[in-house]
Amino acid sequence: MDLKSSKASPVLTDPVPIDKSRLGIRGVLPYAQSGPSFSTSVLAIPRRKPGKLDDVRSNGWLDAMKSSSPPRKKIMKDVNVEVVLDDGDAAYDSWMSKYPSALKSFGKIMNSAKNRRIVIFLDYDGTLSPIVDDPDRAFMSADMRSAVKSVATYFPTAIISGRSRDKVYELVGLTELYYAGSHGMDIMLPDRDTEPTNHSGCIKSTDLLDKEVNLFQPASEFLPMIDEVFRTLVENTKDIKGAKVENHKFCTSVHYRNVDEKSWPIIAQRVHDILNSYPRLRLTHGRKVLEVRPVIDWDKGKAVEFLLESLGLSNSPDVLSIYIGDDRTDEDAFKALRSESRGYGIIVSAVPKETNAFFSLRDPSEVKKFLEALVRMKEQGDL
Repeated sequence: MDLKSSKASPVLTDPVPIDKSRLGIRGVLPYAQSGPSFSTSVLAIPRRKPGKLDDVRSNGWLDAMKSSSPPRKKIMKDVNVEVVLDDGDAAYDSWMSKYPSALKSFGKIMNSAKNRRIVIFLDYDGTLSPIVDDPDRAFMSADMRSAVKSVATYFPTAIISGRSRDKVYELVGLTELYYAGSHGMDIMLPDRDTEPTNHSGCIKSTDLLDKEVNLFQPASEFLPMIDEVFRTLVENTKDIKGAKVENHKFCTSVHYRNVDEKSWPIIAQRVHDILNSYPRLRLTHGRKVLEVRPVIDWDKGKAVEFLLESLGLSNSPDVLSIYIGDDRTDEDAFKALRSESRGYGIIVSAVPKETNAFFSLRDPSEVKKFLEALVRMKEQGDL
């Protein structure tokens, strides 16, 4: 069957229950990759006439886009002080009673860390850097970079981002870290840390400094398809003011942060129509972004499990993992830590939201304070 010409509807969520086996660690492969899957000859997808937007309304895409895109906070500026006013302070305070501040709960977290090895996992956008209108300008501050570097000096530290691995490596610029791009579908480990023969899909390569590394890429067979979809999305959204399409190697993102909300149904329908031709791809929602990803049993939670096992730190009561992130895609990592009682998820959010995290931080500035507190505890000999 020609999968590209199939009329199956785009997949919106994980199509099967999560397989408890660790993909690529015990030789378990992703979904079977047989048969033709893409064509490099078609870029233009017929566009629907204005008003024909029933698909994205009925399948919940528009509701998901709005729920994943909280309104900006009001800001009141004084002479020397900038005060942030949350529209729902009472609601946020109530939410924090369930997900208390990781700074105020720091002592409790450290008590759990006594005589255990801490491993740190970090998202990038909205966690280490602020959310900005132009994703190419989502830079972390020098103080944040210093805090992350210090943490990595004492604790194994990994960044797991939806961006391409090369891009997040370029933005962070620290060689002390482990990097996982494309929501964990492109993991880089220094050569000394793992043997590629033990991991299906792991290959030898070199990093940007020409150092030998091991790469684990469970979705490598999707690369031609992702590249084709990226080019198709660029072509079919170029007339939508503010739309931006990014190729993250193993996934593609369609940003609508700068698109007028009246045009959200149009951009959603365009993406929907394109994905109709790719049943082996699925759509997930982020903060004002539609993300197109391969239909494989892999996510940030699986990436956390892979990294822990690759570093010899899996299933050990002597290890405490801390994952800090702000987006829906980080929920898979929060679930992985919660379900196995491996550690704590910390959600970064200034508005109430459903989460599988244990604790919360308001913004990247609080993330920096939390990381700096960890370093101080270690340097004082309390960890």
